[in-house]
Amino acid sequence: MPPRSTPTERQRRLGAELRKMRIAAGMTTEFAAGLLGVPRTNVPNMESGRSGISADRVRTLASNYGSADNALVDALATMAADRGKGWWEVYRGQLPASFLDIAEMEWHARRLRIALTVHLPGLLHTEEHARAVFEHVIPRLPKADVDVRVAHRLDRRQVLDKPDAPELDLILYEAALRMEFGGPAVAKQQLEYILDVSERDDVTVRVIPFKAGGFPGAGQSVIYAENGVPRLDTVELDSTHGPEFIDSEMQLHKYRAQLNAMQAVALAPTESRDFIRAIAADL
Repeated sequence: MPPRSTPTERQRRLGAELRKMRIAAGMTTEFAAGLLGVPRTNVPNMESGRSGISADRVRTLASNYGSADNALVDALATMAADRGKGWWEVYRGQLPASFLDIAEMEWHARRLRIALTVHLPGLLHTEEHARAVFEHVIPRLPKADVDVRVAHRLDRRQVLDKPDAPELDLILYEAALRMEFGGPAVAKQQLEYILDVSERDDVTVRVIPFKAGGFPGAGQSVIYAENGVPRLDTVELDSTHGPEFIDSEMQLHKYRAQLNAMQAVALAPTESRDFIRAIAADL
């Protein structure tokens, strides 16, 4: 099978973790190739995510690298075994690959910690709100492109209804709640939808009001995806040029601390719901 031309972020991550493990063990690509009985050039392809690898081969490499972190090895083997196509694959070739990578990241997360200061979470957009957001993109998108982006955004909600849905822990700054994309009626409907979702047992919504003053991360939108093994967590940051995925252990530690600090200054969930209801009532 020829190497993949565009591996997904999850496929790249699996390969990168195998490379880290090999280098930490002081092993060469020739050593890894010999273990697997493949040409040496296959190993860089595996470690870049351009070639797949089976769960059994992941365990073979980890064992011979001397890894004693069973939880990490099990998680990597699970990543390798998961070769099914997710719902997002129907959008490949229609949307930037990074949009699909976000959906894949959300789908495999065990917990999603999301903090937003200006926008509301794409995962919880109503159709009208999403359309209003995409109609403000520069340069302006053709209607057909807006339609596809809106459809993909709404499809992301599927992750909340699957049997092993991730916990959703959401922190919203007051400014995000007061943005009226699409006008007052659309904004009111959007806030009411967030309130409905916030009543679910696996969803927590907290609000940071203006009066809370300054706090870390005030200028960023962050999605922190927990995957059961902290080393395999992922941070996604939004920017005007597209999503950025971060997975270095130092940066993960920083963003965990940032989210903890934001949570500390936010209102409690019950107070947060009352706060959102009050804003919605004024629209």
